Amino acid sequence: MALTKQERRYRIKKRIRKIVSGTAERPRLNVFRSNKQIYAQLVNDLEGKTLLAVSSLDKEISAAEGNKTEKAGLVGKALAQKALAAGIANVVFDRNGYLYHGRVKQLADAAREGGLKF
Repeated sequence: MALTKQERRYRIKKRIRKIVSGTAERPRLNVFRSNKQIYAQLVNDLEGKTLLAVSSLDKEISAAEGNKTEKAGLVGKALAQKALAAGIANVVFDRNGYLYHGRVKQLADAAREGGLKF
C-alpha cells in the first residue's frame, strides 16, 4: 500500500532530524508550511527553546501584496533581520520534510540574502 503525503513527509522529517540539530551558537531554522501560511523559527534543541519566530501572519508581512511564494521571501528576510539583531549569523536549515522547492526555497534564499549563513 502506498504512503500518504503526510506519512512520506514524516519519514523524510525523521531522517533529516537524525542529522540536523540546533545549538545556542548555531540554532536550527525550522520551516512549517500550511496551505495558506508559512512559519519559520530558530530553535535551540539542547534547551528545547524557540529563540525567535516569524510567520506570514505578522502584520507587516500579511499586509504586503503578493502571492504565497513572495510572502515566503518576506518571512525569510524578516527572520534574517531579527536573527542578526539577536546576534545570530549561522544557522542549520531544517526543511521539515518538505521538498526544497517553491515557498521553502524562496524562504531559504531570502534568509541567505538577508545575511544568514547556512
